[in-house]
Amino acid sequence: MNFMKGTFKNPSCPQKRASSALLFLGSRLRGNDGKWVFRNILKMVFAATLSIATVVGAADPDAAIKSSFKAKNQAGLERLERSPMQAACSGPVGMRLAQPEAGKIESAALAAVKFPADGQFLGTWEAGEKIAQTGTGMQYSDDPASPNGGNCYACHQLAPKEIAYGNLGPSLTGYGKQRGQSAEMLKYTWTRLWNSHAYNACSHMPRFGDAGILTEQQLKDVMALLFDPASPVNQ
Repeated sequence: MNFMKGTFKNPSCPQKRASSALLFLGSRLRGNDGKWVFRNILKMVFAATLSIATVVGAADPDAAIKSSFKAKNQAGLERLERSPMQAACSGPVGMRLAQPEAGKIESAALAAVKFPADGQFLGTWEAGEKIAQTGTGMQYSDDPASPNGGNCYACHQLAPKEIAYGNLGPSLTGYGKQRGQSAEMLKYTWTRLWNSHAYNACSHMPRFGDAGILTEQQLKDVMALLFDPASPVNQ
């Protein structure tokens, strides 16, 4: 970079604008005074540039994030700690995880799934619909004594008559009607709800069972919402 000649390819870059200003100032100052001012301005510009580069280069993103949060009520700072899975899946947008690492994450998640202790997968769809419609829970302003919601409609269409739903995830309308209630399908769906990373290493879906967001009974109720023939999802 040549500040004296302003040889920058990008005409909009701040360095070129700065060099242009210096050249203008230098053209208006003559003799020793002009040289002294010009030389000292250059020193200040380079010193400021080096200082900024040093601060940016030394910054610790994790430390910066932690310093921006404070523990409040049930929302503690331990939530900022990332698991190996979260660290591996926190790369730049569009970056795909290498298959060996993705396979390890999926295998570990699958091995940790806990199926219903009594072998019964379905609860009541009415309770499941309430869970799917509820978006509160686990925030610092929520009552820890109140059950968490699943907020399922934020990402999925479920009951056809519900017009407020998100589309980050696939539509689940007619889920049980289309798939039936075989033992394999029940276990597959339960696993998806418990920890979807078992099938997709870097899934965006919450780990409802694995992370303790929903209880076993709540998971059964959501399962009933998906499978029960009387559920609005299957109408």
